[in-house]
Amino acid sequence: MSWLTEYVRPKIRGLLQREVPDNLWTSCESCSQMILIKDLERAQKVCPHCGHHMKATAKERLDWTFDNAEYTRIELPKSPVDPLSFRDQKRYTERLKDARAKSHLDESLAVAHGKIGGNDAVVAVMAYEFMAGTMGAAMGEAFVAACRLAVLQRAALVVYTASGGARMQEGVISLMQMPRTTIGVEMLRDAGLPYLVVLTNPTTGGVSASFAMLGDVQLAEPEALIAFTGPRVIQDTVREKLPEGFQRSEYLRDHGMVDMVVKRPELHETLSRLIGLMTNKKNEEAKPALETA
Repeated sequence: MSWLTEYVRPKIRGLLQREVPDNLWTSCESCSQMILIKDLERAQKVCPHCGHHMKATAKERLDWTFDNAEYTRIELPKSPVDPLSFRDQKRYTERLKDARAKSHLDESLAVAHGKIGGNDAVVAVMAYEFMAGTMGAAMGEAFVAACRLAVLQRAALVVYTASGGARMQEGVISLMQMPRTTIGVEMLRDAGLPYLVVLTNPTTGGVSASFAMLGDVQLAEPEALIAFTGPRVIQDTVREKLPEGFQRSEYLRDHGMVDMVVKRPELHETLSRLIGLMTNKKNEEAKPALETA
């Protein structure tokens, strides 16, 4: 072996080869194409190849929704922990501890207030990363707190839904949050404030059967699963083949359950326009009464 192969060639290879970090790339779960993580973050986690909307964290949705990602998070009300002393493979308290450590959230709902297109707004985001966004007593309390804050600030309430349904570890207490959250929506209606719902993938179970379907305007991200019971369970029950795209956002829009299907990068502008139209209309209706008075 000559000095060229033993010494020079390894040196050249060392100069040409650069270490590539393991977290530089990811693959789309829909089309399997490789995507630079920086490009994916810039596109708000929408695949540039096929347009697939990947799951987003609660913090990411708050950053994308508020003007210049400027907002103030609120402290959520305290609720009883593990009211049923529930245990399956693990204690419920241990599951909560693990979920909080993993998600850096106290519960499956994050609430903040700020501006959307210059309009005052309160935004509540369901965190699928926290026990699949399941609905328990603490989440119900957080939702009502968001409604009260919106009424106090005379602001619109925007809710992003993403949930696997009721939280089995809280039994009937979880189901009680369905009427409780509905009362929160009625508070907004009584105050004449806009309530906008953005349905994301997936929105199922008790969430879809309560506050998720009560918006003044129902928006949804493309191809989001929106259902009470999953399509496989329904198909096994009725023993019939379901229509193409059944329970997806486009199907629900075509059948009158959803008003608009909006791509994620267009949501901020759409919400801004809707809140502006709804609040300006209310202000104009209030003017004649004030002038008469």
